[in-house]
Amino acid sequence: MTEANSLAEKSLYDLIAQQPFFKGLNVHQLQLLTDSAMEMQFEAGQKIFQEGSSANRFYLILEGKVVLESELAEHNVIPIQTLSAGDDLGWSWLFPPYVLHSSARALEPTRTIFFYGTRLREQCEIDHDLGYQLMRRIAEVLIQRLQTTQHRLMEHIVTNRLSKI
Repeated sequence: MTEANSLAEKSLYDLIAQQPFFKGLNVHQLQLLTDSAMEMQFEAGQKIFQEGSSANRFYLILEGKVVLESELAEHNVIPIQTLSAGDDLGWSWLFPPYVLHSSARALEPTRTIFFYGTRLREQCEIDHDLGYQLMRRIAEVLIQRLQTTQHRLMEHIVTNRLSKI
């Protein structure tokens, strides 16, 4: 490994270690995350992932804004939630059938840490403590996202009913 690569990895490690989402993870767990990560940037309007596609990655937003969207049968798109710095994106990599349940699009230039979910899932099978720590954090996000999704879908239903009166 070159000195430049070593510094870049150290910088990524430090960046991951500073994120509230990973607070409390030990040095070994943070290194496993770093080994499966890289920084990525998205331009405003750029699709990050598409509902229904394979879930083999996830992101932690460092800067910018991302909208989660749900697609309806009649090709309508419902914005579910806007995410920003500190939020994670794409939790489906951890749960079978490993399919994304929403789409994500950058609303403004967005900087993220990209994690190879498939590789991390393998590490979770080896290191059950890491798996528990990640599952616990993602379960908290899931509960919040489920509540937000239910709320937004109810708003959509009420709006559609009122527009037909």
